Amino acid sequence: MDPTFLKAEEIGVRLEIVGNLPIWESSPIYRHQKEIDRIRATIEKVSPSSESCQCVHASDVYVSFQDGSLKRPDIAIFCREPEEEDEAIKQVPEAVIEIISKGYEAKDLEIGPHFYLSQGVKDVVVFNPYTLLVLHVRRDKVTRQVSPVEIVLECGCKCVV
Repeated sequence: MDPTFLKAEEIGVRLEIVGNLPIWESSPIYRHQKEIDRIRATIEKVSPSSESCQCVHASDVYVSFQDGSLKRPDIAIFCREPEEEDEAIKQVPEAVIEIISKGYEAKDLEIGPHFYLSQGVKDVVVFNPYTLLVLHVRRDKVTRQVSPVEIVLECGCKCVV
């Protein structure tokens, strides 16, 4: 991992790189972390007998995309356990869930969905805990709902946002 990213962690900021655009963000507040934990506790297979996706999820881990971008989704959902444990994950998530932090709405609403879809992520969910708006974006469809709502993901997992 690039030392710049580790230094950013030490001073309490998060660094992501989308294309060639560096995006700095302060470390999340407690409300943000509570929402991540609440949503992660609901992630499961749509059908327990289905073996196509294991619904493995991780929060706040670096994911390295093929275009060189490096992002830290609030929640990344994979169908199998990623191989990387000590470096950025190279496996593209099946789904990504982002929780909006005040002051960083553009990163999650304007940059994130388009970027993730362009990299092969099938479902992008953006949750605003202040308005309870849930935006669910797929290549062919965008829906806006109000939390709490159960979302079934293309990979065969579901969650309550």
